[in-house]
Amino acid sequence: MDLARSRETPDDAGPRERELLEENARLRRIASALMERVESAGMAGGAPYAAFEHAVLLAEQVRERTETLQRTLAELHAAKAEAEAANLSKTRFLAAVSHDLLQPLNAARLFTSALEDHPLPEPSTRLVGHIGRSLKDVEALLGTLVDISRLDAGVLEPDIAPFPVARLLDVLAEEYCQMAAARGLELHYVGSGAVVASDLALLARVVRNFLTNAILYTGSGKILLGCRRRPEGVEILVGDSGPGIPEAQREAIFQEFQRLGGNRGAEDRGLGLGLAIVDRIAGMLGHPLRLASVPGRGSLFSVLVPQGRLPPVAHPPTVSPRLGQGPGQGSVLERARVWVIDNDPGICKGMAALLEGWGCRVLTATSLADLDIKAVGERADVLLVDFHLGEEDPDGLAVAARLRERQPGLPVIVITANHDATIKGLTRQLGYNCLLKPLKPLRLRMALVDLLGGESA
Repeated sequence: MDLARSRETPDDAGPRERELLEENARLRRIASALMERVESAGMAGGAPYAAFEHAVLLAEQVRERTETLQRTLAELHAAKAEAEAANLSKTRFLAAVSHDLLQPLNAARLFTSALEDHPLPEPSTRLVGHIGRSLKDVEALLGTLVDISRLDAGVLEPDIAPFPVARLLDVLAEEYCQMAAARGLELHYVGSGAVVASDLALLARVVRNFLTNAILYTGSGKILLGCRRRPEGVEILVGDSGPGIPEAQREAIFQEFQRLGGNRGAEDRGLGLGLAIVDRIAGMLGHPLRLASVPGRGSLFSVLVPQGRLPPVAHPPTVSPRLGQGPGQGSVLERARVWVIDNDPGICKGMAALLEGWGCRVLTATSLADLDIKAVGERADVLLVDFHLGEEDPDGLAVAARLRERQPGLPVIVITANHDATIKGLTRQLGYNCLLKPLKPLRLRMALVDLLGGESA
């Protein structure tokens, strides 16, 4: 080392020159050591600089592909956002169209139900029945399209609340008992005093689909509707003595546009979306579904609903002494004073025809101002108010609040075509009942009987 240093550093060099020469020699030694390390770590059989160039090339390719991937992801995000916006627009369009269609459809259903309560010649009775069934078909198809759109778009929010399961099943049993009898079937209903926690309207859609399919596919025999208490909750059951479902088709029937052969007739105009909607609703609510079937003997569909607990009632409902506690529906609704507020004149006329057929004294108005003119000095036993009113009134809840200021404790039923959980939750918090359009006359009748203190239908 001293010899090398003496060769690199001339004897006659100045101090500064010797310092630079020594620094140059040190850097050469470092470079030599680095070269040896590169050569020792190089690819087998290849030059070390070629390995270095290969690594640089790979790094450049990685950078280019990363940029390409980032551009692709950005394009995918933009396409997804565009698709979601289009889907939401479609949902809003269907919701708006359905609301506009539900208004005349609701009026037609009310008029038809009013006609059914009048004594008519046999041919006219049959015609009214055909009209009613056709309107129900339109309602079912429209509701199916709107529901599947809302579920797919994720804009349908459940309104979970506790309620007696009989509040749902009693109405369905009464309604479908007549449908089953029309097809020569017997509907056996086992009532229950259980309380469940769910969205009443969405759960009703599930059980209705079970009952509709049971009646549709059962040629002869019986339909069963009831409940069974489980450790996990209350299982609502619908069984039939129909042809059953083969094992290979039990998953497929819950998919869109899947329909079994069975005993479908000309009256079956469905789209094959019923059980697909049931599956989506049950998944959204967290209610497990169960299907048990034996080909040739029948099927049993069920949904497991959590148990609920009703809040304590601070004050028991008061009953007008004039109405009394009659033994049947007629004595409760007879002469009951019912106010109806709806900005659609057709709905008002249909409600008047239906309620007057039940013996009620009906006063209809298209706004609160219109009601003030017609009801000077009068009081009501119950108020039926549409949620969406005209420009004169903010909404049905505000109108009901104004009337309750004048008449504290006035029973209120809010009627709406909007299935928004917020509206249903708000009406419940205010102590009002809430019914959805198209209005089912039997459900309205039972709600009136309940509010006016009569026995359940």
